[in-house]
Amino acid sequence: MNLKKLFAVLSIFTLTIFNSGCGDENQNTAEILKVGTSIDAGPFVFTDPDEKEFQGFDMDIIRAVGREIGRPVQIGSITFDGLFQSLQTGNVDVIIAGITITDERKKLISFSDPYYESGLTAVVRADESEINSVEDLAGKKIGVKIAATSSEFAKTIPNAEIHEYDLANDTFRALKNREVDVVINDKPLNAYAVATNQVTGVRILPDVLTVEHYGIAVRKDDDKLLQQINEALKKIHDSGEYDQIYSKWFGTSEN
Repeated sequence: MNLKKLFAVLSIFTLTIFNSGCGDENQNTAEILKVGTSIDAGPFVFTDPDEKEFQGFDMDIIRAVGREIGRPVQIGSITFDGLFQSLQTGNVDVIIAGITITDERKKLISFSDPYYESGLTAVVRADESEINSVEDLAGKKIGVKIAATSSEFAKTIPNAEIHEYDLANDTFRALKNREVDVVINDKPLNAYAVATNQVTGVRILPDVLTVEHYGIAVRKDDDKLLQQINEALKKIHDSGEYDQIYSKWFGTSEN
């Protein structure tokens, strides 16, 4: 079975669990908002053994959005590569997992107004002396997460040897095992992994490789839900709730 087929099988399996109750919240209404996410994007989405529900910035944002539009959320975990298919086939109503808004993705799905500004950064081993800037990435072995914007960026680096992995944690493991010379992930994901000691013996290069914006995604034809989400995002910004959530996870206000 090739990798793409395996992802499809895993996504279907996860959705079966999703629909049977794993990660469910407040299932007492027919108007539940089914949310697909990928729990490999701290501090945006992750699991905490001390908490029943999924945790993270994105989880607080989507719960606040659900409350504003009057629909309790039901959150299920799907592989990142499977999120987009799950949305398009109607298995979930929205997806949120630190998903960058891109023109290519907008051909297939619709995005809310941006709710977070991000970018890409590179991580190398602490004892690496030859890689200190984006120019030094040429010809190197680069680890990225499959289907992520880091993968697309890596393809623009001259003579790079690109290694794609299912999860961001897999890229860090590959770096530690010297399977790759450098990994590229979203800036907050790299920063959070280093700050919480999820990955050690590494350093983050100072260059921010891109500027990106995250959005909540819905199906192309779901204009009503998209409008409701955008109105909800505006309300939580205007009320100050967004700043409270931002400070909770990043230690400072957005501005």
